[in-house]
Amino acid sequence: MFPRLTDPRAVEIAQAMLDGFNRHYRLFRETSRAAKARFEAADWHGQQRAQRERIEFYDQRVAEAAERLTREFDAPNLPMDVWQQMKLHYIGLLIDHHQPELAETFFNSVSTRLLHRSYFRNDFLFVRPAVSTEYIENDEPAATPTYRAYYPTRETLHEALTRIVTNFQLQREFEDLPRDIGHVLAAVQRQLADYKLRANFQIQVLSSLFYRNKGAYLVGKVINGFVETPFALPIVHSERTGKLVIDAALFGEDDLLLVFSFARAYFMVDMEVPSAYVTFLRSLMPRKPRSEIYNALGLQKQGKNIFYRDFLYHLRHSSDRFRIAPGIKGMVMLVFDLPSFPYVFKVIKDSYPPPKDTSREQIMGKYLLVKTHDRVGRMADTLEYTNVAFPRARFEPALIEELKKECPSVVEEDGEVVVIKHLYIERRMVPLNIYLADATRAQMEHAVIEYGHAIKDLVAANIFPGDMLYKNFGVTRHGKVVFYDYDEIEYLTDCQFRRVPAARNEEDEMSGEVWYPVGPRDVFPETFGPFLLGNDTVRELFMKHHAELLDAAFWQGHKERILAGHVHDVFPYDEAKRFPHASA
Repeated sequence: MFPRLTDPRAVEIAQAMLDGFNRHYRLFRETSRAAKARFEAADWHGQQRAQRERIEFYDQRVAEAAERLTREFDAPNLPMDVWQQMKLHYIGLLIDHHQPELAETFFNSVSTRLLHRSYFRNDFLFVRPAVSTEYIENDEPAATPTYRAYYPTRETLHEALTRIVTNFQLQREFEDLPRDIGHVLAAVQRQLADYKLRANFQIQVLSSLFYRNKGAYLVGKVINGFVETPFALPIVHSERTGKLVIDAALFGEDDLLLVFSFARAYFMVDMEVPSAYVTFLRSLMPRKPRSEIYNALGLQKQGKNIFYRDFLYHLRHSSDRFRIAPGIKGMVMLVFDLPSFPYVFKVIKDSYPPPKDTSREQIMGKYLLVKTHDRVGRMADTLEYTNVAFPRARFEPALIEELKKECPSVVEEDGEVVVIKHLYIERRMVPLNIYLADATRAQMEHAVIEYGHAIKDLVAANIFPGDMLYKNFGVTRHGKVVFYDYDEIEYLTDCQFRRVPAARNEEDEMSGEVWYPVGPRDVFPETFGPFLLGNDTVRELFMKHHAELLDAAFWQGHKERILAGHVHDVFPYDEAKRFPHASA
């Protein structure tokens, strides 16, 4: 039964809650919209700073809303029926709202700050969505549509492609747009070589560019009869002239999955109706979960919410049990998984054996650093949760014992549930050490090349991974090697890379102990070899492709370039896909 809507406070609280969300999304859009001007001005440091700061917007607005509801309405102490009424009024306010799903998630975030866990059910929160996001459009006369459709013939395709690019009105000159459109046209024609143009041939393009670091991505699809081909055109600044160039033409779901990878920073996109963008992008990448698409658009709280709903649904329709994750146990994290679910759950342990010298706060700080940093396709995104209730019956006894032993401060048994007060969730990958143990020589060479490229990409992004053992890297379904253990990462610019001094005498040379002074952030790359290259085949392949990683000069050189102000971007496509002019 629905409660009777009799308490006037419920209406006021609902409106105050929505005011808090509307303020959040207005600020979110403003900083996303400003990405265009930063891109045009080549303000790369400003772009990276805005990406970091935008991640903090949500929690700031949630805290403000919770404080207002407490101050003005004593919200934590209101009776249950008032909260139920407030939710129903809030639903009414979301009719014709352009971001109802985000507003529902904001409601949950504020409410869970104010209420006891006993309220965490659909009577009081949006455990299930209440307002449909299907077919929402901005009907205001001057509104920009979610996407634009173009209907060229084969003869007018060059003209249509030019119009598609110029419609974004970038306020920086292209180096040679006709040349670039010629490259794009040739690439499109290769894609369509086996198809006759149908009567409904069209190109649909999302109305906002996707900005990330030093690139802007034009995203759309070519529709020819029953064949739909996703595509993206990366636009960058020419290193030679500083003018704009179209760098490549990417086609198909696999290419776009790399552009929107969970191991990359979030995009800046100006969206009035985010659910419409997600629907369009899902048509390009049907294998990508909606939660990850919301994350990629910078709406990571919505991504978390959808992920959790998907997780609960999976629990309801599965019967396997949580277990300690296979592989080498970590010194800092206890990792467990559900075999039927493609993610792992990571809990910070209460204590850490030597030589680990860290704290829970420091570890959480490292994970926040990764969340706000450019992940360059080489660091897995993490979803951070608090007070997650798991059905105790779904836990293997060994896992329960391990949690009680290693993480007692963050684990609580409450009847038939186990509550974990803080945990991270990451996409599951094959640990690189396990992959290498079972690999053929060809697979091993690919993995070693990828491993080295992963480290070099992190270096370019000003990240020193710290612990570079293979167990801290994973292999994705695309064969990419990604880093996922963050408790020892540092900014590259905070490290001092040194060569091992020459031995002073025979006693030094034979000593099993370090005889020379070592500072807290000194790194000696030539000492990596004994830990990484015990396998003869791995050593051969590593020295063939990445020997410079054992040279302090390589690391120090990158550090000096970054300190000089250079911003390097690692683009999500192979060098071979770049147009001929791009590297000129």
